[in-house]
Amino acid sequence: MHAKAFFTPFQHQGGFTRAGMKRHRATAVLALLALASPMVSARTLYSCLRDNRLSLATAPEPGSRCTARQVRAGRVPNFWGSLGPVRGNIYARRLGGRMVYSTRPIPGWSEVAAPRLLKAPPGSYAHVGMGELGSPRLDAFAAQFRAAARRTGVEDAWLRAIAHAESGFDAAARSPKGAQGVMQLMPEVARAYGVADPFSSSQSIDGGARHIRTLMRLYKGDLTLVAAAYNSGVGSVQRYGGVPPYSETQAYVEKVQALYARYRAALGKPAGSP
Repeated sequence: MHAKAFFTPFQHQGGFTRAGMKRHRATAVLALLALASPMVSARTLYSCLRDNRLSLATAPEPGSRCTARQVRAGRVPNFWGSLGPVRGNIYARRLGGRMVYSTRPIPGWSEVAAPRLLKAPPGSYAHVGMGELGSPRLDAFAAQFRAAARRTGVEDAWLRAIAHAESGFDAAARSPKGAQGVMQLMPEVARAYGVADPFSSSQSIDGGARHIRTLMRLYKGDLTLVAAAYNSGVGSVQRYGGVPPYSETQAYVEKVQALYARYRAALGKPAGSP
């Protein structure tokens, strides 16, 4: 089943008229931004104009005049973030080595189901995480988390949020994807950081913290991209130019962000404090 759009009197399938765009863009975007979660960082989408029609795309469309837009993820999973809900037909084509999505029917592009419903492909690391969203557990491996935070400079609350989402603090956890231990390290990641026993809580937390430090340096402190890469791999984040449109990764990122806020509050760090 393909997604169908909600259209106002100023909209037409495949885009919007210029008059409708000018009259309603500011109001619509402000209203939709209000639905976005404040805890998820912005990412870039594109408003593209061609033949007096406006479309949304994940990269500049060939032949269109495109403007970059910063959007945030909404409370309900939505591929177009705070610019949604966009439920029109969606088209895709691989450009420059990455899959690009657009609401415009472009010759040579294939119509697809809504990207927000995409499941991770076979072999992907993407997962929702075995830990459930719940109250902070400050008693679980507290000394190891504090020590890893001191050694790596990664915030204690962030380490705990990742562990909570990944394994629910189960040192013996093993996922169907092959991840192991408290921090759910994949075997190749464990080897890269010299983790001899992934089921040792101290080794797993230390290796996970060093891996997160590497990701934080790579993404210049953008915790949304750090969580996405920890979940689905650096290659997936690079391929999509941001958080991949996998339902598993989208749900995981939102869960980690929510847990992070809870652990910060439980550890006495108010919202907005460094």
